[in-house]
Amino acid sequence: MRGDAGLVLQDPETQLVMARAGDDVAFGLENHCVPTAEIWPRVHRALADVGFAYSEDRATGALSGGEKQRLAIAGILALRPRVLLLDEPTASLDPEGARAVREVIARVAERRDVTIVMVEHRVAEVLPLIDRVIVIEAGGGVVADGTPDAVFTREGARLRRLGVWVPGAPPAAPPRRSPPGGEAIVARDLTFLYPRGDVPALEGISATVRRGSALAITGPNGSGKSTLAMLLAGLLRAQRGEVRAFGDDPSRLSPRALVRRIGTVFQDPEHQLVAARVDDELRIGPRAIGLANDEIERRVRELLERLDLAKLARANPFTLSGGEKRRLSVGTALATSPGALVLDEPTFGQDRRTFAELLTLLADFRDGGGAIAFASHDELFVDAFADERLELRGGRAA
Repeated sequence: MRGDAGLVLQDPETQLVMARAGDDVAFGLENHCVPTAEIWPRVHRALADVGFAYSEDRATGALSGGEKQRLAIAGILALRPRVLLLDEPTASLDPEGARAVREVIARVAERRDVTIVMVEHRVAEVLPLIDRVIVIEAGGGVVADGTPDAVFTREGARLRRLGVWVPGAPPAAPPRRSPPGGEAIVARDLTFLYPRGDVPALEGISATVRRGSALAITGPNGSGKSTLAMLLAGLLRAQRGEVRAFGDDPSRLSPRALVRRIGTVFQDPEHQLVAARVDDELRIGPRAIGLANDEIERRVRELLERLDLAKLARANPFTLSGGEKRRLSVGTALATSPGALVLDEPTFGQDRRTFAELLTLLADFRDGGGAIAFASHDELFVDAFADERLELRGGRAA
């Protein structure tokens, strides 16, 4: 079956094995003993098909999450499988990149020599690509099965109640209960160059995150969104410019002082999970800042319920789905009740119900005076939640 089926995983980090982009795409072809003369033409074609923006020599470690996903898809397409299995293949991509990948999938589907099975939460954009919809119930079982039109027309109301994303029916944004306040995090003229980098990841960027307000950081993959988020959170220090969070440079605060002021959600939630149980993961921050046990347990119980993780309280965080890990990482950021949140793709992998609950939870934090900066490709979330926007392109403000 390895020669017939190609699997694109939800997390591209688990799929990339080589240090250079071209070598990673070639890896599968070499293992399948494809003649040497055929390998690199197929590598170049696959990279072009997914709109990969760099040369074959680009270091895989220097790619953004979305760029890594695009590279993982290229590696599978180069193998020319008969069955293509896709687990949310565009969830990490910017809108332009997602369109490019859908066009690739459409071209593959048009050949009629490949069967495509795609796992998706948000199906509106992929409806033209599919012939059949199967809705799986939590815990097992089939809720609905049929053509897209039949399933979403006949079962739409019931599917929405179950938390399924039904095309044309996004959750309503919570109403704002309080006006924005004063400055919480201020960045001025930031320039950042990664070690061994030849082009600045950010250059001359300024931003203000206000109390009781949400700033959306948008832009294509590789534009510097995650780098700016890490600078605002005090986890990186710029070569030029300054960041002030509630009056201090956050990069110079002790870990205990920083976690009281800013809660951070990384682009890859696995990079911040350290405990062996979900509930213990939520306890780490509150314990670090010295909260009483009764207060810690109250916060853990509330977050488990609101994030729909109570049934997974004793599970190992690394066994969770991508969407569950994302909600857990948001919970760890909220658990210390910081003054500000810096979030990188906070709505990745969510169904309609958990998306709505995250939206409500973050709105409660904002309306309580909390400041939020978030990097996101999720246009629904940006439209519903952002008070201000900062668009980046090529490391500069667009």
